[in-house]
Order: sequence, then structure tokens, then C-alpha cells
Amino acid sequence: MTTTTDASGRALRPPRSGRSNGQWAVDGKAPLNANEEWKQEDGGLNVRERIEQVYSKEGFASIPPQDLSGRFRWWGLYTQRKPGIDGGRTAQLDDTELSDEYFMLRVRLDGGALTLHQLRVLADISHEFARGTADISDRQNIQYHWIRVEDVPEIWRRLEEVGLQTTEACGDTPRVVLGSPLAGIAADEIIDPTPTIDEITRRFVGDPELANLPRKFKSAVTGHPSLDVVHEINDISLVGVVHPELGAGYDLWVGGGLSTAPRLAERIGAFVAPERAADVWLGVISIFRDYGYRRMRTKARLKFLMAEWGPEKFRQVLETEYLDEPLPDGPPPAPASGPGDHVGVHLQKDGNHYVGAAPVVGRISADVLAGLADLMEAAGTDRVRLTPHQKLVVLDVAPDRLDALVAGLEELGLSVTPGPFRRHTMACTGIEFCKLAIVETKATAATAVAELERRLADVTASLDSPITLNVNGCPNSCARIQVADIGLKGQLVTIDGEQRPGFQVHLGGGLASADRDEAGLGRTVRGLKVTADELPDLVERLVRRFLDQREGGETFAGWAHRVDEEALR
Repeated sequence: MTTTTDASGRALRPPRSGRSNGQWAVDGKAPLNANEEWKQEDGGLNVRERIEQVYSKEGFASIPPQDLSGRFRWWGLYTQRKPGIDGGRTAQLDDTELSDEYFMLRVRLDGGALTLHQLRVLADISHEFARGTADISDRQNIQYHWIRVEDVPEIWRRLEEVGLQTTEACGDTPRVVLGSPLAGIAADEIIDPTPTIDEITRRFVGDPELANLPRKFKSAVTGHPSLDVVHEINDISLVGVVHPELGAGYDLWVGGGLSTAPRLAERIGAFVAPERAADVWLGVISIFRDYGYRRMRTKARLKFLMAEWGPEKFRQVLETEYLDEPLPDGPPPAPASGPGDHVGVHLQKDGNHYVGAAPVVGRISADVLAGLADLMEAAGTDRVRLTPHQKLVVLDVAPDRLDALVAGLEELGLSVTPGPFRRHTMACTGIEFCKLAIVETKATAATAVAELERRLADVTASLDSPITLNVNGCPNSCARIQVADIGLKGQLVTIDGEQRPGFQVHLGGGLASADRDEAGLGRTVRGLKVTADELPDLVERLVRRFLDQREGGETFAGWAHRVDEEALR
């Protein structure tokens, strides 16, 4: 399904013809804005030496603005929000006024994969340097807060000693590669994406030739039939399929992304053999580097180029300019076989089990990380993976160790049998740490989850398909608000002349899943806004109304798009 509109339903228009868009392959490399100028003057990867040799020794005050607000991102570092600045001032202050002298540090976990030893190192770093903070993001990363620049070299040393990194975890770079949490262990897996993810990260992460993109570049690779890597909202996704003549490989999707102008990725129609997957990835990111729009950062994502070119032209350029031979046509993925969050206890193909557990909206801590490591060691397993749904999956659990592991996870607050709202609610970082946020999200979402599971306990059994609730602190959709059943975009809401934290409501969005064959964006209802305090009331009202009005096996999304606006207020 192709969607070429922004969040307000306006078409994503390509830039005006005859005007330079800053495309290197068309207009040359002369920078057209200040951001492109400083990237050309000194690449983001180069700042690491200054962090290690200068800033970590001389302190925060020694960091010049362009490194602080720009190049630091190439190493996973953003300044976090200064405490005490309310959401009404987010758009009024500049970055330096919003920034505290502490950093968010993002550890990239390609494929979401962690060993027991790596998990212990992450726990120790959280405890010693991050005031115990650690969040699971919906990009399978771990995010710390309260990091001092003085401690960054030691953190890097510890991470890299166990094979982890923060290289290009942020910035105009190839970000973390999402991967199926069940890679290599699921009995129904179409193809193991691990070799492809490993080759992409080994060859290309930290490559200066790919370290100055127009904007960020998001990737995903899965071989599992549950379609568990949100493939419709990445710049490139490789989705496992079986070609009738060529065997198992990947279907290629390009040009997805959300933020304030959401667009779903499109199938290119090409089959990618596993041995060509990394080179095809390189071709797609190279098109973005060379043809992506650099004049305006608001139009610099790959989705805007895709909106102009369409899949046929994109494939033609890919095959003729960036690959050594054309790609064969291929089949689309089959409908999703089941839930992609992998929560619960499931059998692996080797007779062991994997156990998926849900924290509350991705928030964990040093103590939870350390406790999880202890449980894994007691269960005799060395592997855990994070998911794109803010969950985690412990692998390789022997049958006689299951009960003890499940009980221990529950004690840690990692539920293997969560209620429907705990399981299907996500939240971004929010105003607690994020400089772009307008409202608080994590605590708001956690409170709503607890309230909804109490209030709706009498109808839980009637929810035969999940209702996803995604809470975002600003319009940028880090928590994927446009593809949730109920998506909440943070903003200030005026009640009786007073501004209060609240949300604009999106209804009926979703990604391909066992309950819907195609992804689609949610609808906005004119004037439907809710304060943070009223959030549980709104969701309870919508859920009860849906259960009362649905037709046959209708899903919440189907109902939300069918009924008139009055039914959604």
C-alpha cells in the first residue's frame, strides 16, 4: 500500500523543477545550507579524537557549538534537556538554552543482539555513569541519560572491549540495522538475516564514504514470517520471501518514514538473493547519498525522493548505476503469521525455548539489566535480543529452566504474560530528557496502562485483536503515532484559557500484522485532543464504544476508519 501524504493528508510534493535541491549527482557538492557546510568542513566521525583528547579532559565548557550540537551525534551523543523547562518553551528557546551539560548516549545494537557478558557491561555502565538509567528504544537500542563528557572515553573502552559501539548511532548516517529477534532460532524462519546484518555493519558502519548523508538512514532485515521489523517505515527493508525458482531471499522495500510527513515504504518488486543483500543495501544508501535532497533538511529523507521517482525509476537507477547486474522480479511477503513482538514462551527449532518479556513502555534500569543477566546465567543461556516494540527476548532456555526464568522475569517487572495494554503500549523519551518534547510521556503512558488494565478488566477477554497505544512527546513520531490504533502526539491543550500538557489523537493506524494485511496511517479527528490527565478516560471510552459498535470480526482500526467523527469523540 502506498501512502504519499503528510500527517494532515496533504500530498508529499517533490521540490519545484528548475530549482537546485542540493543533489550531489545533479547539482554538485556545493553546500546550500549551514548544516551541509559544517559537515563538509569536518566530518562527524572526526570528532571522536577531540572528545578523547580534549573535551573529556577539559570538560563540557571546552566543546564548541558545532561539535556539541552536530558532530557529537555521529557517536551517539545528544545533549539532554535541562530540567525545569516546561513544554511551552520548547519552541521558544534555542538548542543551547534547552541543553543541559549531560548527554543521552545511544548504544547501537544491530539486530538487537546481546550476549550475557555484554549485558553485564551495559548494566555496569548504567550504574556507574548514567544514574541507573537505561531505556529500550523502538529501534532496538539501549539509551542512557546523565552521561558526562568526561566519562565517554571510558564508556567507549568498555563497550568496544565486548564488541559494542555507539558509532553512527545518531547523525546523518546509517543508523542501527533492525533485525528479527528470532534470527537463526525460529522453526518457521524463512531465512536467517544474521549474515546480512553482520556484513552490512562490518563493511559500512563508520565508513567515511557513507558518513555524510542528507539525513538519517534507517534499515531493517528480517527472515521471520511475523514481519517483525516494522518494514514499512524504514528507508530500506529486506523482508524474507521464497522465490519459486531461486529459493529463500529478500523482498526489497524503500522509502518509508514517519515524523511530521509520514510515508509508507514501497515494494521495488525485486528479489534479493542473500549473497547480494549487502551490495543492494549499499546501492540504496548510495542513491540516497548522491540523489537525496540536501537544500532543506525538512525534505532531506529518502521518502521525498521516492515520492518524486516512484519505485520503477528507483529500481532502474539502482540497477543501472549502482549494481553490476539487474535484480530478478520477486514475490511479496506473505501476510504476517503472528505477533511480531514475540512476547510469551515459544519453542525454538532446537527444542529449547525463547521467552519474550515486556517492560513498561521500554523503561528499565541498571538493576533490571543486572537482574536479567543473573537470571540468564542461572538459566544457562548466553543470548538476549531487544525488539522494535520495546520488548526483550531471552533465547536458548532449556525446558527444565523455564519456570524459574519466567518467575524471575516477573519479579524484575518484565512480564511474560502482560495485560493487553502493557503489551501494546509504547512511549518515546518525552520531556524528561528530550529537547524536542512538549509533554511527558513515559510516566503518562505507564499510568495510563495501569489505569486501563484496571478499568477494562471486564472486557479484556473480548479484545480478540490488540489495540496499540503509542505516546509521543512531540510531532516527530519517534513512538510511531501514525501507525498505532491510538496514536498520541504531544502538544499543549488549552482548557478554560489555561495551557496544559496533552495530545492530538490519531486513530486507526497500523503496520502489517496478523490482524491486517497492509499498513495504513491513522486518521485525525478535528478538534479531538486530550489532556494527559484525561488520557485513560478517552481510551476507555473508545475501547468500550468499539466493542459495542463493531461489526463481525472488525478490528479497532477498521472501526475507527468506518465510523463518523462523532463516534470517536
